[in-house]
Amino acid sequence: MSLSIAFIGTGVMGRSMAGHLQKAGHTLHVYNRTKEKAAALIEAGAKWHDTAGSAAAEADVVFTIVGFPTDVEATYLGKGGVVERAKPGALLIDMTTSSPALAVKVAAAAKARGLSSLDAPVSGGDLGAKEARLVIMVGGDADAFARAKPLFELMGKNIALHGGPGAGQFCKMANQIAVAVGMVSWCEALAFAKKAGLDPAAVHGSISGGAAGGWAMTNLAPRALADNYAPGFYVKHILKDLRIALESAAEMKLELPGLVCAKKLYDQVAARGWEDCGTQALYRLYTSL
Repeated sequence: MSLSIAFIGTGVMGRSMAGHLQKAGHTLHVYNRTKEKAAALIEAGAKWHDTAGSAAAEADVVFTIVGFPTDVEATYLGKGGVVERAKPGALLIDMTTSSPALAVKVAAAAKARGLSSLDAPVSGGDLGAKEARLVIMVGGDADAFARAKPLFELMGKNIALHGGPGAGQFCKMANQIAVAVGMVSWCEALAFAKKAGLDPAAVHGSISGGAAGGWAMTNLAPRALADNYAPGFYVKHILKDLRIALESAAEMKLELPGLVCAKKLYDQVAARGWEDCGTQALYRLYTSL
């Protein structure tokens, strides 16, 4: 069944995700702050809109994947925004990594207007988005999840409902904690190897297939070793996520020293002017110390 879908946020990941929906035969309405980033979708038949609210007004389902919680709040709850302009009965799905508390706030506003909503942040980076094998972590109503799942399956492989509004964001925070602390581990391992006079690439070849291996070690370490810091996921966005995770942990009175360390290191990366680089720029910090 072909649906009218609004897709708001066609950046590094969003344009690939929207493209999968488009290729499946759905009618696409797109908005992005920089129109050029939606050019390929528009050329393939998507209709451009000048505001997020205008795109939402045409859609049965609205997807958003924007930068920061402030962007989510403005997109959904601002004057002329998605909640105000969405069609009756529309399903709203925010795939931004954002605040669990904000997800609850958006869900309440949507419900008050007779709309369904889900928070559904993703993991897998630019490669996972391109290859339609994202991990999708969902919070919200079970009926809304069932309605969305066929669309999620066009973008991801590991899809799960974790609870009510905000649960998807809490799951994503757990993911980002593991990601950030894991990034520190492989950066330190390869920096150690280099300082010991070994070839870091050769060491990577030995340790990435064993107990030290993982997604970031496999996919991001080779980029860093090749001095490729193009963003699959921005430093400025991992910092945003780590701030949210630390705030959530503080509210729960939970101490996470590994997360504190990772946040401190990424603050140093940003202070060097590398916040628009990919998260693998952490290795660059180690080699420049």
